[in-house]
Amino acid sequence: MPAIYLSHPDHGCKVATMELEAEYDEKNGWTRYNPDTPLELEAAPVNVLEVKRKYTRRTEVVEGATEGI
Repeated sequence: MPAIYLSHPDHGCKVATMELEAEYDEKNGWTRYNPDTPLELEAAPVNVLEVKRKYTRRTEVVEGATEGI
């Protein structure tokens, strides 16, 4: 039973065990590749979103107020 190697840009790589399975996967965006040849990988996406800062509530000090009164 031959192994058919497939790759997908979003889902990575997988192995199909039947020709029918490989044909179905190819209709869904998978492409065949040979594992003996190096697979050309795209660069990882870069996060361009701003870094969210932790929101901290500032407590205001009221003059003349004392605790426990």
